Amino acid sequence: MALYKLISSDSHVVEPPDLWQNYIEPRYRHRAPRVVREGAFDQWYADGDVKFGIVGSDTQAGRRFDAPETINIDGSYENVRPGGYDPHEHVKDMDIDGVAADVVYPSIGLETWLIPSTDLLSAVFRAYNRWLADFCAPHSNRIKGMAMINVDVVADATAELRRGAGLGLAGATIPQRPLFGRYDGPMYEPLWTLAEELAMPLTIHSGASRWTPNAPAVFGNSRGMVEFINQEYDMRDNVVAMIFSGVFERHPRLKVGLVEYEISWAPYLLHRMDVAYREIRRPERFGGRRFSGGLLPSDLFRRNMFISFQEDHLGIRMRDYLGVETLMWGNDYPHAESTFPRSREIVDRILEGVPEGEKRLIAGGNCARVFGIE
Repeated sequence: MALYKLISSDSHVVEPPDLWQNYIEPRYRHRAPRVVREGAFDQWYADGDVKFGIVGSDTQAGRRFDAPETINIDGSYENVRPGGYDPHEHVKDMDIDGVAADVVYPSIGLETWLIPSTDLLSAVFRAYNRWLADFCAPHSNRIKGMAMINVDVVADATAELRRGAGLGLAGATIPQRPLFGRYDGPMYEPLWTLAEELAMPLTIHSGASRWTPNAPAVFGNSRGMVEFINQEYDMRDNVVAMIFSGVFERHPRLKVGLVEYEISWAPYLLHRMDVAYREIRRPERFGGRRFSGGLLPSDLFRRNMFISFQEDHLGIRMRDYLGVETLMWGNDYPHAESTFPRSREIVDRILEGVPEGEKRLIAGGNCARVFGIE
């Protein structure tokens, strides 16, 4: 067994049912997210009748190994693993799993992006971030929380990013599909500037798509499967948009991560960008942009971006092209697809044959460096 330190770059909390009633500003309390028991499962609503999240497979860590037939999308808070909402139980489960530290994201909170109201969403995020800071505080050396920020209004996003830094949170997550255009737009420039100034990494987590008018439901049918299997589609857009619009030239110390999309799709994207960039006619056709210092698009990816994986052995085979320093493992605790409680066994298998120094970086060292874990 390898002796590397295991640090999860992608773990989760499960928001308790009274979180927003307890933490949201009083003027928003009547519109705040709330749980409604519907039959045998718990459904989340906000702002009256906006349905946005269900308690289900987010709560079923370990079942894939012991009882996979019991995994389902419906569930209730009676079945939530205590480590999802109790920090002391959380670190006990980390010890069971052999994980030294983790970076935590929302569960239900990722689906709050479906709440249409911009002002309510900002209030929901402010409340969540206060709760998350309280969750992390008892074990701040082991649990690093990622704030949620609302990029509908970039001034709200920057204000909350600054507040999150003051609360001790390690970075912030933004949606894979923002409401107003891709991340190559000038409206986002103040966010990149502040994130770089504060040394707060920004991440884009799978499943975090902003509500858009008249958007059809994508789950529970064949389109849902298409979305799930091809979820990195949006990441291709985001990576190319940010690199070719010069975000990382203007902000060379900005760090942006792609979380829970696995990694084996990314080497071809880097190759495709470089090929298009090198061909003489294509840069002229698309604006003729040339990066300073002779850098290629893939160089900017390796310098400014990082990418997490859970069980992508194919991606590990292509690690040299991606850059070993960009790769971070995550266990997705306490979700049903999590590697908990067999994370070390699984990581040992995936990293078999990888040099020890690279194992240490991929299994935890890169995550520790980016998120300030000692």
